[in-house]
Amino acid sequence: MSVENIAWVAASPASRAVLEIAEKLAPTATTLLITGESGTGKDQLARWIHEHGPRREAPFLKIDCASLPSELVESELFGHERGAFTGAVARKPGRLEMAQGGSIVLDEVAALSPAMQAKLLRVLEERTFERLGGTETLRMDARLMALTNTDLTAAVASGRFREDLFFRLNVLAISVPPLRDRQADIAPLAAHFLARLGPVHGRPDAALDPAALALLESYAWPGNARELKNAIEHALVFAKDKDSVLHVENFPQIVRAAGKAPAAAGARRSLEDIEREAIEATLVATHYKIGRAAEILGISRKTLLEKRKKYGLI
Repeated sequence: MSVENIAWVAASPASRAVLEIAEKLAPTATTLLITGESGTGKDQLARWIHEHGPRREAPFLKIDCASLPSELVESELFGHERGAFTGAVARKPGRLEMAQGGSIVLDEVAALSPAMQAKLLRVLEERTFERLGGTETLRMDARLMALTNTDLTAAVASGRFREDLFFRLNVLAISVPPLRDRQADIAPLAAHFLARLGPVHGRPDAALDPAALALLESYAWPGNARELKNAIEHALVFAKDKDSVLHVENFPQIVRAAGKAPAAAGARRSLEDIEREAIEATLVATHYKIGRAAEILGISRKTLLEKRKKYGLI
């Protein structure tokens, strides 16, 4: 996958700070811990770091620790020899072995069992491992990135996560802020998802009308970027046939209902702010096609060019 296909939208100060840290960590081979709420883009950031580092030509492999039983996690991570357990009819290399020279991601590392935590600690300390049922010692030559939406400090305090493993994972760390703290990212993220999903649903020119953008920016997004992506896909599916403009009524009810709630006094924005953001999002979504953007916004080309200049959207 080319670097251009791995996007990390960084319009808000919080996202730009994350990107700055990622740029410094990408060239290293040190174990990395990425934390943040579910749906914030931790796996996307891990892939971005891999693709912008010296291991980009090597494998990038991932294990979802939360969705697999502990015995399968062990087999997936270390591999196994024939006869190691019932059903092991042939030798199978594990992800650590297949990721040699590349990167391996442990998604939701906090879900690992105590036994697996101990085995992972040994790998990180000794950089060696054996396949299940095997005696050959293999060397680990892969960068490990651990992701979690769990507060590991609290998990250590409660005895659910090993303190020594936490310190081994926490050599380098990045915390990804929730989308509600990155409001400036909503419009460009929506445009990014439209560009990706529009062609899939037969709407390659899909764009948001100003009211729909205002709705998206008024919603708190408890599911973060993943929920925004799902909402965009929902709107693409439920938009009228051949209508490339997405309207408020096309979005999920939960988003529409929340958008009708009165804004907190401290969150109110001026009409100029709303207008500027609507114009910017429409320009991004239409790839700065002035005629198309003006049509969506319901203004003339001349008016759009004047407002574009006024708001510095050049």
